[in-house]
Amino acid sequence: HASVPEMLAQVQLDAIYVATPTELHSEHVLQAMAAKKHVLVEKPMAANLGDAKAMIAAADEADIVFVVGHSHSYDLPIQKMREIIAGGTLGRVRMINTWCYTDWLYRPRRPDELVTSLGGGVTYRQGSHQFDVIRLLCGGMVRSVRARTFDWDPERRAIGAHMVFLDFEDGAAATAVYNGYGGFSSMDMCFNLTEWGARQPPESRRPASRPSVALSAEDELQAKRDRAKHAIPSGAAGQPFFGMTLVSCERGDMRQSEQGLYLYSDEGQVEIKLPTDRSPRDLVMSEFHDAIVGKTPALHDGRWGLANLEVCDAAIASSSSGRDVLLEHQVPLRT
Repeated sequence: HASVPEMLAQVQLDAIYVATPTELHSEHVLQAMAAKKHVLVEKPMAANLGDAKAMIAAADEADIVFVVGHSHSYDLPIQKMREIIAGGTLGRVRMINTWCYTDWLYRPRRPDELVTSLGGGVTYRQGSHQFDVIRLLCGGMVRSVRARTFDWDPERRAIGAHMVFLDFEDGAAATAVYNGYGGFSSMDMCFNLTEWGARQPPESRRPASRPSVALSAEDELQAKRDRAKHAIPSGAAGQPFFGMTLVSCERGDMRQSEQGLYLYSDEGQVEIKLPTDRSPRDLVMSEFHDAIVGKTPALHDGRWGLANLEVCDAAIASSSSGRDVLLEHQVPLRT
């Protein structure tokens, strides 16, 4: 189909998955909602808070399911951490630190993926995963954000790295570090496992290339299309690793392991093994399906997505001002 309206007019649909460029999310989501279709939209949900709020209002008006697909909070080790926290055996979460080092900036990109005002750059496109994971584990209610974002390659202008401090209403605190400039790889501290759980030891990794120098815009777009065909493996050797996440509770700590989760407490170190047969994206679709059929309300709904987007905005604003940014659109984790 040449357009979303044409598709809506010609095909019987229950639900639509919107994975177009971020600046087009609002237009396409609103068209789908006007036709009363359930919507799953990729993160970040919009390029600005105003568009995000309009999408939420439209979902309420149409009385449809609206899910924002922040896939890495569905990683089974993260889900298991959430379960352990909810169970109370380790007490309350006090600190979370998450670190991710990749070559994100030098992978083939569409031009909009590097433009901050269009929802591009590391903080919007990768920080949205980190902030979603942190909020999920800390209960959702971020009070304030202090951050520094970085744009240090003059030949590839974009936010390519950040350090973000999140202060929660209950006194918990978290840091999110992301460096997309392609030097150190967080796979070196994550059992040589990729973002999707495939094994990739150092000798099999390609050095970070700089398509801004080597490729024309047209060739870079074609390289992105070619890469997308193989970006997520069909089978996984281990757990997916969106960097390393270390959770400190009152009576112990947790982090991912190759096959699941390491738990550290007075009883010593224990590994909890978890299955690897379902990818985080499969689990996103399961949450969407279960919400549509009325089995379980969606956790990652529009208001949760808005709260994650607000943290992204706040991090960029804090870096610019050098000050803490207080938040106002946060929502608690649904239990």
